[in-house]
Amino acid sequence: MSIAFSARRTVIVHTSLAAHMARVAAARNGEVGLQIMSMGQLTARLAGGFLKPIDMEVLREAVRSTLPETPLGELEPIKSLPAMVRAAVGTLDRIWRADIDLSSFAHPRLQALAALESRVLQRLPASMKKPRTLVDLALARLVHAPAALGPVEIHGHSEMPVCWRPLLIALADRVPVTWIAGPRPVPDWLKGRNIEIRQSAASGVAPEVYSCATPQHEVLEAFRWMRTLLADGKARPEDIAIATAGPADFDDYVSALSSEASIPIHFVQGVRAVATPEGQTAAALADVLVNGISQARVRRLMRGLKGTGRIAELPPAWERVLPVDAPLSTVQRWKQAFSSVEPSAWPDGIDRSGVILEILELLEKGCAGAHESGERLLSKLSLKLWRLALEDGPPEALPVTLAHLRIADGLEPASHPVWCSAVSLAASPRPFVRLLALNAGRWPRRIPEDRLIPDHIIPIGDLEPLPLADADRRDFATIIASSAEASVSFSRRDVEGRLLGRSPLVGDFEQIYLSYGRIPGHAASEPDRLIARPTEFRATPTAQSGLAAWRDWSKPRISAHDGLVRARHARLEKVFQQPLSATSLRLLLRDPIRFVWRYALGWRQPEEADEPFSLAPQDFGVLVHEALQVAVSALESAGGFAAAGPDVIATAIEDAVYVAASRWEASQPVPPPLIWRNVLDLTRRVATTALTCHLESLPDQRSWTEIPFGTADGRGRSHLPWDPSQPVEIPRTGISIQGQIDRLDLSGDYRRARVIDYKTGRLNRNMADVVVKGGTELQRCLYAFAVRTLLGSRVEVEAALLYPRAAEGEQALFPLKDTRTALDTLASAIACARHSLEKGLALPGIDAQDAYNDYAFALPASPGYLARKRPAADRQLGDATRIWEAP
Repeated sequence: MSIAFSARRTVIVHTSLAAHMARVAAARNGEVGLQIMSMGQLTARLAGGFLKPIDMEVLREAVRSTLPETPLGELEPIKSLPAMVRAAVGTLDRIWRADIDLSSFAHPRLQALAALESRVLQRLPASMKKPRTLVDLALARLVHAPAALGPVEIHGHSEMPVCWRPLLIALADRVPVTWIAGPRPVPDWLKGRNIEIRQSAASGVAPEVYSCATPQHEVLEAFRWMRTLLADGKARPEDIAIATAGPADFDDYVSALSSEASIPIHFVQGVRAVATPEGQTAAALADVLVNGISQARVRRLMRGLKGTGRIAELPPAWERVLPVDAPLSTVQRWKQAFSSVEPSAWPDGIDRSGVILEILELLEKGCAGAHESGERLLSKLSLKLWRLALEDGPPEALPVTLAHLRIADGLEPASHPVWCSAVSLAASPRPFVRLLALNAGRWPRRIPEDRLIPDHIIPIGDLEPLPLADADRRDFATIIASSAEASVSFSRRDVEGRLLGRSPLVGDFEQIYLSYGRIPGHAASEPDRLIARPTEFRATPTAQSGLAAWRDWSKPRISAHDGLVRARHARLEKVFQQPLSATSLRLLLRDPIRFVWRYALGWRQPEEADEPFSLAPQDFGVLVHEALQVAVSALESAGGFAAAGPDVIATAIEDAVYVAASRWEASQPVPPPLIWRNVLDLTRRVATTALTCHLESLPDQRSWTEIPFGTADGRGRSHLPWDPSQPVEIPRTGISIQGQIDRLDLSGDYRRARVIDYKTGRLNRNMADVVVKGGTELQRCLYAFAVRTLLGSRVEVEAALLYPRAAEGEQALFPLKDTRTALDTLASAIACARHSLEKGLALPGIDAQDAYNDYAFALPASPGYLARKRPAADRQLGDATRIWEAP
């Protein structure tokens, strides 16, 4: 039995997609002896030995290692920038393809680039040669062309780089060379050469031009178009392509919709590395090194590293031993957090903090330890991406360089639709194409100058024989002429709402206007299908609820979508069985719907994970109160606060602020160091003013700060004047209260008590006349009632507000004149508010329109909503609104 082998022949292709599809076609046709390669590979094959064209990854590494030691003259200031390696690689590749000898120019910049080129070539492997060298060697071995290459065909080229032209012309005298142009125009330099040119007529297809609302809408319409082709059986997946001149801006839209539509689509240019789990792990490490250690960043990194290296020793859910709200921005703070954790608190009962601290000490080196951190923590693909990113720029630029990396998506282009650039599709046409972004300036793109060699040094026409704009025009014409069905689209506006013009390439075609909300013949995905079938969507519970809410919000009457709930709801009953604080009572009185959201439904504002730029006023108040508690406790144990002099108080406050700051740093986000020092200085001043404010000393006075009541949380504190777990119930309301009194001064005979509520904010006007201030000023009254309840009715209680930040000469102390009357007013208002809420009136109150309402996002976004609902809400709340007018 004998096997007949066909003669060897060679096909030259332009892009990786064209090469892959050519190999698939050859395999399907059972061809033998066919070589599919690029022009650079053909030249290296003919040059002989083990020579090969320069690999871009190897070139990038050579440039990266050469740049620091090569003087670049006027380019010296920018050679350490993140994109310099990429720019230098692009310039050298362009120079070589244009067959320009840099050493022949006298311009200083070109001389510097010539020096860089020389040193880079020395660093390359001996087998890699630049195009001119390979061409010279290949020309010397043309005699071997018939055996090594056989007949040569050039497929899918609109142009050929200058460096390869001499070889191609000379090769035509040795072997048959055919330029298969298809419907493309033929370059002028081919005319009169011994090269056969095969052209074919254009398909004659006139593209349909669609006007879309936005780039995202363009992608949606493209997927609808693709779904139509597949559903109708008109095209197979491998016959479909979606392309644009620059696909990077559309990658996220295409990727998201591909997943939503369950139509796998091959990204010819590769997917963004940071969109993969491995890329996310590398990005998490870069985030820690560049932006610093924090609990959130470290947790994210640990999740990505799970199961690798020493991380594998950590038990699942090890993060539970950490305080949730602590930023932990230094290794020292992590050590403080772990020092308070008993081994039994760890999930496996073994203290694993040593493993974590070892990693944190490595991470704390920051960008200086980027290489070491990557090598020790990352593995496999994540490590490869890390190394590539470091080759492309300094460690400080890792977030930028990682974002530029792409990896293969693993899909077979011969059995899937493709998403690609116009140049890839023009080199390997498909019958059914959809072209996006036919907008002015995007297709054709503007001709860019080289990043290192501007046009006034070497004209762009010499660097690029086929300028980018001309190439885009040819690619567009080639794709349309090669297709059996083509459609194109452009956006009317960009993502920021700016008007866009359409490309001159489609200026002569009649456009078809597509509305974003139109009903398509074939939906792209399940959500798109529901939107396309309003009747079906209207029957879903989600649509019914949303439509009912929208209608109710537009009406002045109050409905269930405005806060009406079932009377005596079990959630509300449970809330009222628990002790309430002054803060919760304020919400009950002034904004019932927010009270329900927070305490009945448990909604909470997300805590700030990273270090804030400044400390919020409320947080500053907490810090001052904590410092006051530490200071007064220390003074009481050292002879009594009332007997302490100014110097002793100042020393105690200094120590207290240090203790409070240490606790805060270990458990709360803090601002940058300089701002944090200023905050602590202000804390000292405010605390000093608060404790040195002249107040009459009570007989045998004892003082406490942050003294708890109505809660079991204070049982661990000794020498309190009462049992903190003893309930405190407001008369006639059925509501118990809890809280912490800022300061309590008590006489030795328990006959006189003074309650001080510190206000660390700015002094408001007319505070002398304030009693409950419309339900916003409750602490003074509630604290006085709690003291009388816990110490007995025989105690005489004085309650006052103290503003330590009051200006010199201003009144800082504001005593409550009639505590009993204030409590009666407040008790009646609370009872009324509870009764109203138990009836199901969880309506927006007067504080709903507050600019600082942290639940405003849950209200309708319409600015007229509250104004429209306010009259009806006030009528239904009835007597519960009277407290809003109270002095």
